[in-house]
Amino acid sequence: QVQVVETGGGTVQTGGSLRLSCKVSGNTFSLGACAWYRSASGKPREWVASIRSDKVANYVNSVAGRFTISRDNAEDTVYLQMNNMKPDDAAVYYCNSRSFEGQWDYWGQGTQVIVSS
Repeated sequence: QVQVVETGGGTVQTGGSLRLSCKVSGNTFSLGACAWYRSASGKPREWVASIRSDKVANYVNSVAGRFTISRDNAEDTVYLQMNNMKPDDAAVYYCNSRSFEGQWDYWGQGTQVIVSS
């Protein structure tokens, strides 16, 4: 089985920065793409950024240019660097990890991000 744990959430001022971490552990030999999602104000969970095992990354338009997703494959850790944060970025952020073949797909427990004015 695979365990996914997000850390790094907290409170940040508008315009500030925060970095989230996602540690994937357990049987990670077939770990493929990872992604960050967020859920705000009772809204459905929405995709934010994704990164393949070869480190090709994609972003939702609202965070492009402000957020950077990266990964350390040796440590099975994925990061989300969030810069110039906006109130709309406030949410619980979740990390998703899946196998290359889609045979498994695991979510972390989430980490809360609060953006203050």
